Amino acid sequence: MNIFQRVASALSSPFKKFALDRTTRKLKTAIESRALDGFLELLLGGMKLLLAVNPAFRKNIHNFNARYCFKSKDGVIAASAIFKNDRMIVQRNAIADTAITVVFDNGKTLWEFLFSGDPNVFDYILENRLSYSGNLNYLLKFGYMAKNIRLQFGL
Repeated sequence: MNIFQRVASALSSPFKKFALDRTTRKLKTAIESRALDGFLELLLGGMKLLLAVNPAFRKNIHNFNARYCFKSKDGVIAASAIFKNDRMIVQRNAIADTAITVVFDNGKTLWEFLFSGDPNVFDYILENRLSYSGNLNYLLKFGYMAKNIRLQFGL
């Protein structure tokens, strides 16, 4: 039985249609999460590159030592940044012993937070779309640096 026959068969039964819809939603969510995980890593990599080539932007991390972890509640999205000795190291996984760990409700929330014109961290926290453990000032500093990148590249 080919894929089209299986789909037609699934649509003939309400239970099978429900199962197909549920599976499709899960697949879509998984694809979006993987894409947003890659996007977060790309953003951190872009920040690292900008810090390496732009002395004015590098002043943001002069004598700044901190460890950041960004992840989604379901653990699908995870990336970390370590600022040490005026350099930035990006890791593709969650790290421990951080100055701040930021947990986003889902990938969509991460996207909205990073690309809203002026994200209000407190709104995200009060709406339970973002939680954190650690020093909130570190999140505000990161938000400032991310906004600076968006302005420099016209994003």
